[in-house]
Amino acid sequence: MAGIRPLIAGNWKMNGDEQSLAEVRVVSEAARLESSVDVAICPPATLLSRAAAVAASTPLAVGGQDCHAAVNGAHTGDIAAEMIADAGGSLVIVGHSERRADHGEGDSLVRAKAEAAWRAGILAILCVGETEAERRAGKAQEVVGSQLDGSVPDGSTALNLVVAYEPVWAIGTGLVPTGGDIAEMHAHVRAKLLSRFPGEAHQIRILYGGSVKPDNASEIFAVDGVNGALVGGASLKATDFLTIVAAARSR
Repeated sequence: MAGIRPLIAGNWKMNGDEQSLAEVRVVSEAARLESSVDVAICPPATLLSRAAAVAASTPLAVGGQDCHAAVNGAHTGDIAAEMIADAGGSLVIVGHSERRADHGEGDSLVRAKAEAAWRAGILAILCVGETEAERRAGKAQEVVGSQLDGSVPDGSTALNLVVAYEPVWAIGTGLVPTGGDIAEMHAHVRAKLLSRFPGEAHQIRILYGGSVKPDNASEIFAVDGVNGALVGGASLKATDFLTIVAAARSR
């Protein structure tokens, strides 16, 4: 969408160790040269503070992959949004399909996590997407619309929210929807946001996620309504990730 600055965010998932900080360093140095694309990496929690230190004084943003809705408390293994901010993070992914599926997270919890991100002063990247069975049944837009209704908090703006559309069946499978499918869903997401936030939703970024790679990034970014990408496996290697960033720059 014209006038919207693209965001390319890398989700490392449960991957990475201290040696992986070399990849962060390469991306952070390259980010110094970026004038038209925002770039972010979400490493595992064990690397968050160290990655933030590497990226300090560069345009590269570093964030978390999930947060708890509460500020603190007896929640073993969980991380508060405030802890992400304290570690140097400026954003957090909430509602990823792997959290929804593996941990049974519903829309109300995802909404609370997005609100927690705002409470901590960080950006929420909120994920929505349908399964293959739901798409085959012709319910893709219904499912995504319902997730948006239940997960996106009131008060959303382009400064506190990014929506990532990730068809579940395309994540890590190598399968990618057609350009027409992506355009149709992104238009649906935009329309849903506009119905609730008419003054703000024109500028809220809608990312595509699901097997985004160097060899298909340009094609995906050429699709109307795509404002960047949430990248999984291809974000683990700086060369691959930066190729995707370059594709967003030249779109």
